[in-house]
Amino acid sequence: MAKVLYITAHPHDDTQSYSMAVGKAFIDTYQNEHPDHEIVNVDLYKEDIPHIDVDVFSGWGKLRSGEEFDQLYAEEKAKVGRLSELCEQFIGADKYIFVTPLWNFSFPPVLKAYIDAVAVAGKTFKYTEEGPVGLLTDKKALHIQARGGIYSEGPAAPMEMGHRYLDIMMQFFGVPSFEGLFVEGHAAMPEKAQEIKENAIARAKDLAHTF
Repeated sequence: MAKVLYITAHPHDDTQSYSMAVGKAFIDTYQNEHPDHEIVNVDLYKEDIPHIDVDVFSGWGKLRSGEEFDQLYAEEKAKVGRLSELCEQFIGADKYIFVTPLWNFSFPPVLKAYIDAVAVAGKTFKYTEEGPVGLLTDKKALHIQARGGIYSEGPAAPMEMGHRYLDIMMQFFGVPSFEGLFVEGHAAMPEKAQEIKENAIARAKDLAHTF
């Protein structure tokens, strides 16, 4: 039985968001195809995701120097403990589905905080004499992203940094399979918005059969 993290980074639901609507079509179809798989919904707008701040650095430093977790201050415990929970959940999964909009050429900042939480040496990657090596070599990932304009080709393509960032991080973690499913052009071509959405939903359902 596979464990799947369905990670959403959008303040709206599937009735208002193109990416969330396509994501829902994908995960519903996937669940129907794999009723024995465990799907965990990780709504980043509802999760407690500590930023890496002075308390976190202080707590990590104390642990590295040999102090016990119980010796940390309350804020250090809460933040360091929560970051550890998020990382353990991430490495315990087999598949990841990220659902985001394209905001200011990237994604909502809550996703960056989440990636920071799970990018932990010794857990998702390790340092070697030859450089860092990813440890998640038996995972696979998908990014569903809605883009109001066209970024898959043309002059705006180099400006897209959200999917490219996730691609780099998945490579860094050693994830061998990372796909992208993009919904784009609906803001630039509002007369075709419904068609664009329906086509993306159809592609999502097809992909769910093989992912």
